Amino acid sequence: MIEVDIGVGKQARVGYNLRDITILPSRRTRDISDVDISWQLEGYNFNFPIITSPMDSLMSPDTAVCFGSFGGLGVLDLEGLWVRHKNLADIFEQISVMTPDQASEKIKQLYLEPVKEELIVEAIETIAAANQVACGAVSPKNVASMTKIAVDAGLDILFIHGLVVSAEHLSSSANPLDLSSFVRKLDIPVILGGCASYQSALHLMRTGASAVSVGVGPGSTSRSGDYLGIDIPQATAIADVVGARTRHLEETGFYVQVIAEGGMRTGGDIAKAIACGADAVMSGSLFSRAKESPCKNFYFGSSLQHDDIPRGVLSEVKNDLSLREIIFGPVARNDGRSNLTGVLKRSMAMCGAQNVRELQKAELVVNMSKPPTY
Repeated sequence: MIEVDIGVGKQARVGYNLRDITILPSRRTRDISDVDISWQLEGYNFNFPIITSPMDSLMSPDTAVCFGSFGGLGVLDLEGLWVRHKNLADIFEQISVMTPDQASEKIKQLYLEPVKEELIVEAIETIAAANQVACGAVSPKNVASMTKIAVDAGLDILFIHGLVVSAEHLSSSANPLDLSSFVRKLDIPVILGGCASYQSALHLMRTGASAVSVGVGPGSTSRSGDYLGIDIPQATAIADVVGARTRHLEETGFYVQVIAEGGMRTGGDIAKAIACGADAVMSGSLFSRAKESPCKNFYFGSSLQHDDIPRGVLSEVKNDLSLREIIFGPVARNDGRSNLTGVLKRSMAMCGAQNVRELQKAELVVNMSKPPTY
């Protein structure tokens, strides 16, 4: 493990982002028709290992159904705007013609409305009624009070989600949630994240989680590096968490899925994340241009609401491709941000990998033609 001297009294590890590495093709290749990119989480099967981020501008109950119909997993924010406002689609239509500053201010006001239990139930039932997997994200501070409502409504997978989620939260003003005890009492699969280090991932895995998400700060709408000083290079973070997965597997015999969350700008980045050891990836930006996105012309995450520490941004986007084109193609452009499954299959074929597990074993090279982005 490489460390560099910052000064006499401090050293730091060298870390790599996905754009700092490249996949080395193997000595044999494989016919692309023989490549299998399916992914499984507990008893749920998906056609490809790509998950959508729980972002209000991207995932409504209807969009989650649409994404699920293609064989993917869409995650709904169960504390987001879709469970705060009954008529959010109409509000988003008004926002679509605003200036970015006007839209940002309006969206922040929308987050002031409290979460409504009946809208949580309605959202989950909408997804379940379409025979799609209902996956919802809840923050650690609210998961104890919201989970029963969601599970009773038919939630299939719970994602306990935050910028940083730890198995041991210290507080002198409140009784912290015993995450291990809480997770083990649930009868549905639980994803925990984000995390970005070997030790934090190992502690999350020991709670009994089915999967952990890796990524602290790499997303395109996050400014946590600027405001919090926390922005972990994603390739290194994935590799560290994969090391924790190996340790946990040796200890328990249970394989915990690793989901790379954020930091992927192209289909090639998806392949790199899996080559680093991830089982699946989670992205919002790659789907932000979808015509089916409920908030046209703008893309944002829930971190936009935090005025005290404004670490989220609103981005302008052009909704010029359908979800089908982004996932499966065909498209004429060559920016690497469409036909994501085709790109992943082609990369796997060039490495001789028949499935995701085999791509995880691919050899990687650090690109020294440009300075590493650590």
